[in-house]
Amino acid sequence: MDTSLLHSVGIGFHTYLHDFADGAGLALHSAHNAFYIILNPMRMFYLFAGVCMGLALGILPGIGGIAGTALLLPFTYDLDPPTAFALLLGLGATTTTADPIAAILFGAPGHAASAATTLDGYPMTRRGEAGRALGASYMAALIGGLFGAALMAIALPIMRPIILYIGSPELLSIAVFGISMVAVLSGNAPLRGLTFACFGMMLRMIGTDPQSGTLRWTMGTLYLWDGLPLVPLTLGIFALPELCDLAIGRMAIVQQGQTLDTKTGMLLGIKDCLEHWFLILRCSWIGSAMGAIPGIGASVIDWISYGHALKTEKNAAQTFGTGDVRGVIAAESATNAREGGALVPTVAFGVPASAGMAILLGAFLIHGLVPGPDMLTKHLDLTYSMVWSIAIANILGSGLCFLFSGQLAKIATLRYTLFMPAVLSLVYIGAFEATRNWGDLFSLMFFGMLGWAMKHFRWPRPPFVLGFILGEPIERYMFISIERYGADWMLKPFVLVMFGLAAISLLGPLIGDVRSHGGLKKMLSQWGRPVFSTDNLFPAALLTLFIVMLSQSLDWAFAARIVPTIVGIGAILFCALGLANDVFGVHERNGDAAAAVAGGGGPKKIHMDIVSKTSHLPGLTVLGRGFQFFGWMAGFMLLMWIIGLIPAVPVFIMSYMRLEGREKWKLVIPMVVAVVALIYVVFDQLLAIPWPPTLLGAFFPVLKAIPSV
Repeated sequence: MDTSLLHSVGIGFHTYLHDFADGAGLALHSAHNAFYIILNPMRMFYLFAGVCMGLALGILPGIGGIAGTALLLPFTYDLDPPTAFALLLGLGATTTTADPIAAILFGAPGHAASAATTLDGYPMTRRGEAGRALGASYMAALIGGLFGAALMAIALPIMRPIILYIGSPELLSIAVFGISMVAVLSGNAPLRGLTFACFGMMLRMIGTDPQSGTLRWTMGTLYLWDGLPLVPLTLGIFALPELCDLAIGRMAIVQQGQTLDTKTGMLLGIKDCLEHWFLILRCSWIGSAMGAIPGIGASVIDWISYGHALKTEKNAAQTFGTGDVRGVIAAESATNAREGGALVPTVAFGVPASAGMAILLGAFLIHGLVPGPDMLTKHLDLTYSMVWSIAIANILGSGLCFLFSGQLAKIATLRYTLFMPAVLSLVYIGAFEATRNWGDLFSLMFFGMLGWAMKHFRWPRPPFVLGFILGEPIERYMFISIERYGADWMLKPFVLVMFGLAAISLLGPLIGDVRSHGGLKKMLSQWGRPVFSTDNLFPAALLTLFIVMLSQSLDWAFAARIVPTIVGIGAILFCALGLANDVFGVHERNGDAAAAVAGGGGPKKIHMDIVSKTSHLPGLTVLGRGFQFFGWMAGFMLLMWIIGLIPAVPVFIMSYMRLEGREKWKLVIPMVVAVVALIYVVFDQLLAIPWPPTLLGAFFPVLKAIPSV
């Protein structure tokens, strides 16, 4: 071997070791500083508040960690970055800690992250071991969460010398790899996931093109010149469909007569975790590692970890699914370790590893922070404050669950009419905080209806948000790479590797689908006579929209239309293929039913979204109640436009609780007073939000002295 080459390799390795040593020393110093930063009483208060909200959302089905983070996002505008991330991560890190309560006690997981826990947790409850199952889940969640935080703390010094040598081509390839993970996020419908990933990227390009100044898809509306804001989109896509389904079902998840004994056997559950510590470490490693891969959500991680335990634990094949505490431990430790692992690519590369991290990335934008080298150099103290936030949040969350399991479990018994109007009021305020424009509220309504349609037609929603988040950096890094390196940027080794992995991620599910049907020849021979249904209307409308958007882009400047054209052609191709499969493909017509069949080890294919719980109702009933829900929202907006937001809140809450649930006045009045007081004190007085102008204020200027009028 050439001695000069050996010398160069030696110098490079020595330089890396030197940078790593410097990074490790700086990391220890920053971790020490960050610990004192997060111990600030006010930051601890916000962290504790986030933990409490995360626990409540974990039990209460309908909002979840993703939508809960989106709901809190606009309220971090006036907080300093460490406090803002403490609040958001306190919620995000603990939602899955309380999630098993409903899954274990009632066999009804509030969210997809605890689906695997139900397999063994609920049978344990039925034989009188609810306390043991809960104790094991809390302890496993605590250890898993701490493991994930520790892994992130260790990974950051290793990532630091690497990230310093990464340029725009490498960042572009990482973003492309991230967007390729939509095939995984799409579960058993890769074409649907790819379609909506492209749609999300197209919506991200709405506004003024930074290269040429061309206005793209603004429809002559000034509101869209700066692009669509993230908060109304995420609230509409994730929060409103879940709330709508609760209103359609018109029931509490817990049926009367079920017991809420959670104390007996908790110590035994803790002992189980200590006995199976190696299983927890293995599953925590799986959760952290899989969580760091963009697109791998908690609903997949818990099944992968559960399957690992099923294959590796002694006699697991005979006992798993019948009430084996090891099944609970495996699922919960992996799920809670995910958060720390997911933060690594988000902070280091700006590539969100999950839909929740995609929303957290919005907090970076709000506070003027750029993920990447700056977070590992100038803002390393802030980065390590996130690590401490996750670790402390897991300790607080598990401790509160141990103390208040009985009280927390009762939240799951609430009727939807007791919390729906209050949550909707906060959703409206959260959406308006994005740009403080009436357009935010219309965006909320539009994306709420779109998200509800996606959920009921089984089009996965996480790829849509991932595409929206990654659309802008892909376009930006591509132009920078071309201007700096020409076409040579595509030949960089790291870029080639990441593009190869992206191709594998995209083609893997498609190849697997071909194999499952006996090969490509047999699959293509299964085309039959066209069979149309109302489900085909949704992709047909999408296809028409894509064609219109692409045709409008043909008149733009070349720099403004090149990426939208590529993405638009992809959207049309994927949507057309998906529609053809639905109409002509014999093998697709029973796809949903086949996907719903699960064996003892979990389903072969997992639908990467929360499945609707209203399928037992007639279609016309679901449609009618769905429009009734959005009618309430439209009426609330109309009332806000006439008299103002704060005066509209008590009218809306009283009307909803009395007409929808016939709740008694002794419940209605305290709810009205509490919500109005919260909005007035926090959002009007403390945050001083400028409320939208109203019709009443325009005709009677003297009334403008009243808050929100």
